Amino acid sequence: MPKENEFRCVVTGGCGFIGSNFVGLFLSEYPQAKVLNIDRMTYAAHPQTAQMLSLLAPDRYQHLRADIADPQLEEILARFKPHALVNFAAETHVDKSILDPSAFVQTNVAGVQNLLSLTRKLGDVRFVQVSTDEVYGSLNPDDPTFTENSPLTPSSPYAAAKASGDLFALAAHHTFGQDVVITRCTNNFGPYQYPEKLIPLVIANALEEKCIPIYGDGQQVRDWLHVSDHCRAISLVLSEGTAGEVYNVSASEEHANLNLVRGILKRVGKPESLIQYVKDRPGHDRRYGLSADKIRHTLGWKPLLNFEDGLNQTVDWYLENTHWWQSLRDDNYAAYYAANYAPKAQEQETQL
Repeated sequence: MPKENEFRCVVTGGCGFIGSNFVGLFLSEYPQAKVLNIDRMTYAAHPQTAQMLSLLAPDRYQHLRADIADPQLEEILARFKPHALVNFAAETHVDKSILDPSAFVQTNVAGVQNLLSLTRKLGDVRFVQVSTDEVYGSLNPDDPTFTENSPLTPSSPYAAAKASGDLFALAAHHTFGQDVVITRCTNNFGPYQYPEKLIPLVIANALEEKCIPIYGDGQQVRDWLHVSDHCRAISLVLSEGTAGEVYNVSASEEHANLNLVRGILKRVGKPESLIQYVKDRPGHDRRYGLSADKIRHTLGWKPLLNFEDGLNQTVDWYLENTHWWQSLRDDNYAAYYAANYAPKAQEQETQL
């Protein structure tokens, strides 16, 4: 990827958790580059995050409210003339995918295919598909961690939809020679994460002294990665990754959910009596774990923030930004959204 002054990057889902962190990093890392953020602003995209991004580099950044599955994006992309597209846009919550898989197929499969088709028409555009370790399925306690060559055995509708999107991306490379690379990450944590996810949910519930639900026995193991390290990996793959390749991104920080919850409660000074065990999720994967040897050895990436420091920073951020997550938990959030963001989010022609 050239680092010329006029590098132009489309980021889809850039108002979400990982996407917004990436946009901030990218605008800083490439001080002359321009970003078009295409985000439909679903429930997990906070209007304050969108407004924060618009202030980072107003002359180099623009947000377009649109659906990645909309074929009419062709005209917008052709006018913007991107050198790259990084796709973060996705439906991500496993519980919601179990209740209604259709939305996950629409965004995570049809949306990806639409973006692939549209960028292929433009010619020389690098396509980065941001995916997940969940496409590999579940590990037993003593199994070695997944590598990029591990078979895809997704357990949930969410994971199946993400795996399908990945396969469409790889097929575009093999069939059409499209410049596609895929990253698959472990569980992310850090600032600006929607409070339905485990770490911000525990922090928010603990601060409000609400019960903290734990699925089953709480011994499900997840591999944790700070969002800043993940975004650095994506940026590196964008610039130096090999077309047609998959790169796992992991800090090799595996922790049982129950232990993680207990650690957060201790950090915020709340009792473990807030923990409430609930019926396990259907098809709940027992353990995730990725090997990041490939990206470490071929591209020289490594995590810079250790888990304990990253978790301390994350807890501090949620303590200092209660207004951000409380607005998302407010029953009147729809009205808040309409008053603070929707009027400003009309579709517009990009002038970048």
